[in-house]
Amino acid sequence: MVDVEALSAELAGAGPGAIVQRALAEHGADVAISFSGAEDVLLIELARQSGLTFRVFSLDTGRLHPETYRFFAAVEKHYGLRIEYCLPDGAQVQALVRQKGLFSFYEDGHTECCNLRKVEPLRRQLATLTAWITGQRRDQSPTRAEVPVVQVDPGFRGQGGAPLIKYNPLANVTLDYVWASLQGFEVPTNELHGRGLISIGCEPCTRAVLPGQHEREGRWWWERASDKECGLHQR
Repeated sequence: MVDVEALSAELAGAGPGAIVQRALAEHGADVAISFSGAEDVLLIELARQSGLTFRVFSLDTGRLHPETYRFFAAVEKHYGLRIEYCLPDGAQVQALVRQKGLFSFYEDGHTECCNLRKVEPLRRQLATLTAWITGQRRDQSPTRAEVPVVQVDPGFRGQGGAPLIKYNPLANVTLDYVWASLQGFEVPTNELHGRGLISIGCEPCTRAVLPGQHEREGRWWWERASDKECGLHQR
């Protein structure tokens, strides 16, 4: 078991690349990068630069933009990898849609839909790992302001029900840093970013933001800022 407290102290001031490399070195094939189809393609690039073998998974909710699916394909081709897609339970999604319709989240909140389409598929994936790597940043939203670089995941368990280690290599950097890095490395990016969508999720729950607006204002815009999480990252 990794000494999370010691590792967190050791990596507190480390750069994103060093954190990614350490996670891969510590866990080998039992750690995977969580790729949302947005700017956290930077994590994949940093993993490639490490020279170590790495895995990538993504949650295919069935409600993503066509542009995001094309982006997935571009990333797979660019890096010569296969993303491990995690899909929701079809019977559960069918039951929800038949009972409440396709857009019930506009009326009663996004939690129920996100639980079926995102949280449960993620739970199944994480149960096969000892650690995961995410693209969380402290400047993304009020709910992420205290994101640590390394932590024991408070909401999910790993292999055999053991504690799961969570690495957040981008915790200390800004969106500007991320985009400068992506442009410098000349890696694929989601074409939706060029249309004002910064934080990209499911198509019905994502929209463009205006100049000066925070990136998360384009996600679940009908809800309060303190509610703009889908259950993937618990505190």
